[in-house]
Formats: sequence, structure tokens, C-alpha cells
Amino acid sequence: MGITDLIAGFLQDSLNEAEDGVLEIQRSDLAERFHCVPSQINYVMSTRFSPERGYIVESRRGGNGYIRITQVRVDRQTLMMHVLNTLGEQVDLPSARAILTNLVHAGALEEDIGATLLSVIGDKALSAVPREIRDRVRADILKNALILQV
Repeated sequence: MGITDLIAGFLQDSLNEAEDGVLEIQRSDLAERFHCVPSQINYVMSTRFSPERGYIVESRRGGNGYIRITQVRVDRQTLMMHVLNTLGEQVDLPSARAILTNLVHAGALEEDIGATLLSVIGDKALSAVPREIRDRVRADILKNALILQV
């Protein structure tokens, strides 16, 4: 089990024990506990505790910096609309993959649909599109496909 899994597991366990579904923890304490750099904590926050997975993460940096994770339950349509509203004009392939994976894990998208969408927005499928506009085309395709799922 990697450090990312350990940190995510610890945070999820702590969040499950929190009475109000809110966990507040100091970034420095977390980094010290797992003997890692703060950027590793940031990575866990962005990949494991994203809005697509049902979490709101607030962060304050500095000496007394903290991370506040709130677990929220939203219906499928609200989650899909949130993803659509947060998609920018461009999306690179790793970000698109993370979005689709998170939607599948959240139960908002069927696994086969997620795999199909990933295939049609992949670099192989978009090989005829010039690299300088590929991320814009990928974002447009992803947005239009997700709109049909709402």
C-alpha cells in the first residue's frame, strides 16, 4: 500500500468518525505523521477528496494552515451539473481520466459509459486533431457527452 493510500485511508477513517461529517486537520501535522511533503497531501486532496467524489475541501495555508474536508451527499444530477460547470474550455487527458473515474466511483456514470467516453476523448481517437487544440476539442466532446447523461 502506497503513501497516498495510507493518507487517504487515514483521512476517510477520521471523517467517518466525525459526528458532523466534517474533518479539520492541520496540513503540517498530517505531513509529519506520514513523513511526507505537503505536496503529497495536496495530491491526496485533489484526487481522493474531490467534489466529484462528494467532498468539499477548504484549505488555508500558512503557519496555522488547515484542511477542512466536508463530506456531502448529492444526487446524480447535481453532481453531473457540478462537473459540467467546473469543466473549463480545455481539459488534458489525465484530468479527463480523473473526472470520468471519479464519476464512475461516485455511481454517477456507468463503468462502460465511462470507458467509452475515455476512449473517444483519448489521444488515439483525437490523433487527427492538432495537438495545440486537442485539449479544447476533448473538453467540448466531454461536455457534450456528459450533458446527454444528465
